[in-house]
Amino acid sequence: MPPVPSILSLIPNHKSLTDARTSPMAAPASGSSRRYDVIVVGAGIMGSCAAHAAASRGARVLLLDRFDLLHHRGSSHGESRASRVTYAEAYYPPMVRLSHRLWDEAQRDAGYRVLTPTTHLDLGPRHQPALLAAIANGAATEIPGADAARERPAWADAFRVPDGWTAAKSELGGVIKATKAVAMFQALAVRMGAVVRDGVEVVDIAKNQGEEVIVVRTSSGEEFHGGKCIITVGAWTRKLVKSVTGDSMDLPVQPLHTLICYWKVKPGHEHELAAEAGFPTFAGYGDTHIYSTPSMEYPGLIKICMHGGPQCDPDRRDWAAATGEGEGGLVGPVAQWIDEVMPECVDTAGGPVLRQPCMYSMTPDDDFVIDFLGGEEFGKDVVVGAGFSGHGFKMGPAIGRILAEMALDGEARTASEAGVELQHFRISRFEGNPMGNAKTY
Repeated sequence: MPPVPSILSLIPNHKSLTDARTSPMAAPASGSSRRYDVIVVGAGIMGSCAAHAAASRGARVLLLDRFDLLHHRGSSHGESRASRVTYAEAYYPPMVRLSHRLWDEAQRDAGYRVLTPTTHLDLGPRHQPALLAAIANGAATEIPGADAARERPAWADAFRVPDGWTAAKSELGGVIKATKAVAMFQALAVRMGAVVRDGVEVVDIAKNQGEEVIVVRTSSGEEFHGGKCIITVGAWTRKLVKSVTGDSMDLPVQPLHTLICYWKVKPGHEHELAAEAGFPTFAGYGDTHIYSTPSMEYPGLIKICMHGGPQCDPDRRDWAAATGEGEGGLVGPVAQWIDEVMPECVDTAGGPVLRQPCMYSMTPDDDFVIDFLGGEEFGKDVVVGAGFSGHGFKMGPAIGRILAEMALDGEARTASEAGVELQHFRISRFEGNPMGNAKTY
């Protein structure tokens, strides 16, 4: 099977989508009698995976995005995302394992890879409850100290593990090429017959009760008709859901500024910290939650970042606030961590060489929202997927499959068969409890 071409080579630009109605890629003009089985709103990693999953079952799928395809305004763009199976919550590892199987299947179908497998390392205070739970749930094994008789990985010497800390390695780590992965799932969906439209802002979703049809309306006055709808709009979820439900539902999905930082590797250590040398993805627990991928996308630089950031409005972002300085600073704590744990290998003088702003969309408990919109109007006809930022990208293929099955079948059989428990992700967890599944550690 030949490799799947780039999504940009398959999809006409916005002007041709508007003008060339004879194109097989173009959605029908407003008023057309054609109806889709599933309309997916939001073409980031989750929406693209959901469109692919639905189209792979033969469903007629329409995938819409408000901005240009593969844009940088949301949460799915960039050079890399890390994968890991070590989670303090026992309900995430099964979803990661399911996703790795689905990543492999998609890459086989595409004819190229977007996920580079690595080892993963977790390190932090020895008695930190979340770290201990993550090590247990991910079946991680402790790395012996430098003076131990047991064999250590060669890359372990890059870390100066402080007294009172532990470091444990696990499998199913990896580096995912983020934008390339989104493009891959879009291209696969298109090859299976999905229609993709960008530059289409959805402002309302309603149900035509007489015909059991979901009507998706746009800011330009277009209407699309579908049997089911999946909402995966990331940081815009709260706004769209409030608009759709007439303010009767306020999903607590808060957008945050965050910052991707690339630091200079000190001379002589460039190969040591590279992916091809077996260097791991890693996460640091403690007062500052650190995450990193090996030196890969920019030779001589390594991505080391701080999880989180200040709140923002996705439509009125202060891009200067995302540079990492000042009140919402996301650079200083990372530099301090590097100076403590990796001082021989990474140079913090002058700060990170590259800074790339991004956005999270977070729930109060950091868990996902995967549920039916519900209510008398929508029931099981509209599915919402949200709150994935910070750790969801790696699970995109599994989440996309789950969302597609919920829309098409009213249940997610694949999740059940893989041991993925979805009750933790229901909207109802916030009813009378604004913190949802918030943990004590």
